[in-house]
This record gives sequence, C-alpha cells and structure tokens, in this order.
Amino acid sequence: MKALVQRVSQASVAVAGEEVGRIGLGLVVLLGVAKGDTEKDAQYLMAKVVNLRIFNDAAGKFNLSALDVRGALLLVSQFTLLADTRRGRRPGFEEAAPPDQAEKLFEYSVGLARRAGLEVATGLFQQHMQVEIHNDGPVTIMLDSRDKFPAA
Repeated sequence: MKALVQRVSQASVAVAGEEVGRIGLGLVVLLGVAKGDTEKDAQYLMAKVVNLRIFNDAAGKFNLSALDVRGALLLVSQFTLLADTRRGRRPGFEEAAPPDQAEKLFEYSVGLARRAGLEVATGLFQQHMQVEIHNDGPVTIMLDSRDKFPAA
C-alpha cells in the first residue's frame, strides 16, 4: 500500500459536483492498494499516518501528529499511486489491486483511522472525484507499507 500524505489547512472532495467529504486542519491521504496487500499493510500505514509528526509545535518544529492537533483525515482511494512509468509514455497499473480487494482494504483503513479517534471523511470508491486541497507548507510525504515489509 502507498499513501501520499498532505498536511492541509482544509480540503474537500466532490463527485458529480456534489461535495461528499470536507475537513479543516488535518491530512489528506491518497491511498493506493497494490496486489498482495493485506490488513497488515493497512495497519502499518494507518499507524504511520495518524502518528506522523508533521504539524508544528510552539517552536515551529515538526513535533505534533494529527492526533496531537486534533486534526481530521480525508481519505481518498487512488490506484494511480501504483502507476508504472518505466516504459513508454502511458502508465501501466498492473501492480494495482483488483477493485474488490482494494475497496475492502480501503474501508478497513478508514475504520482504523476512525478507531484511532480522528474525524474521518472520504471520497467515493471507484468514482471520478474532484479533490480540493489547501496544502499547508507545502508538506507532502510518501509512505509505502513495503518499506516495513521488504520483498522476500
């Protein structure tokens, strides 16, 4: 699983012109599920996301997490994070999980974030979405569950 995490002052997501999710201060998490990913990958990534210290403390240092600042999460499924661009000009998505597997792990990840105590908004799975992001900083961090679980 891959997560592109952006610290935001606010963000929203709309489908067909209708807003389906909005947050204030917090994190936008674009989440891509790869073939072979499991609940263990989701647990690793969500623990990283909710505890990632990328909010400023009183001294202006990255010392606070979304939990510390009572931030919210906007989780959006994003299979394009699994794009393979090594050949040609059109990305390939062979590494992306099939939609049924991806949706289950996406929903599982949403549940983990909620159980951590954060307000969570989401996009709609397998829908064309318009995401408005007010990236604060800008601060953008890429996380990959395979960083913890290297290929054997």
